[in-house]
Amino acid sequence: MTTSIFATSLHEALKARKNPELIPYIGGTDLMVESRTDASYLFLNKVPEMRNIVTKEDSLHIGAGVTFTEIIHHKDTPSILKEACKQIAAPAIRNKGSVGGNIGNGSAKADSALIFMVLDATLRLASAKGKRLLPIKDFYLGRKKIDLKPDELIVEVIIPRKGLDNFYYQKVGARDALAISRLSFAGIIEIEEGVIKHLATAFGAVADVIIRLDEVDKMLIGKTITQGKELKEDYLKAMNERIVPIRGRVSIEYRKDVAMNLLKDFLTSKGI
Repeated sequence: MTTSIFATSLHEALKARKNPELIPYIGGTDLMVESRTDASYLFLNKVPEMRNIVTKEDSLHIGAGVTFTEIIHHKDTPSILKEACKQIAAPAIRNKGSVGGNIGNGSAKADSALIFMVLDATLRLASAKGKRLLPIKDFYLGRKKIDLKPDELIVEVIIPRKGLDNFYYQKVGARDALAISRLSFAGIIEIEEGVIKHLATAFGAVADVIIRLDEVDKMLIGKTITQGKELKEDYLKAMNERIVPIRGRVSIEYRKDVAMNLLKDFLTSKGI
């Protein structure tokens, strides 16, 4: 029997979420293509706790129900996230699609999830039993596999507000618009007085999950630009060994070559 519940508060939503048969629904831009006639939905569009963007001194809290269009037009959204959201599908999809759905879909091709990954974002998950904070890099367990309990909801995404201005983002698709990523790359770097204070890179649509190799990125953190140039080949070699693409609509060789070329271009463009 089909049942739909329209929650108007987070309390109502979490209470309803005790029923594992209810599918969380915000924009439905991914769910609608499944054409399921027997599904039961938990509509979250009117849950205020999931529809806000809250600015704090060191962090930005983006509700899971916030749409890509709302993110693009918010004054405190980091430029790298705005850039990625502007390249998501068409305006109609951006007006309806939400960050919670994009993250919860568990796809390595999710455009906003790539940015949240490179920003080392934290997810606030909640159930009627309580809440927990989870680094987004620990949220993805495999293809379409996520660390979300049957009674939990993604409530918000928390990202830092500092050190995000010097970035690089590229999305490679079959055409200029409305394209699902064949491969995407994001990188951020923070340089102070010639020293690399922070470096983060992430690759989307390459493997079963978004690739975020922070242990390799740490090779260059704390080094001067000159030292970074000297370590560049070792860094690229380590990345090349760790990036293991999967076969899909494009070849493994294509994915590896493009991923490494984008990484090299990122480093070169930042003076390394």
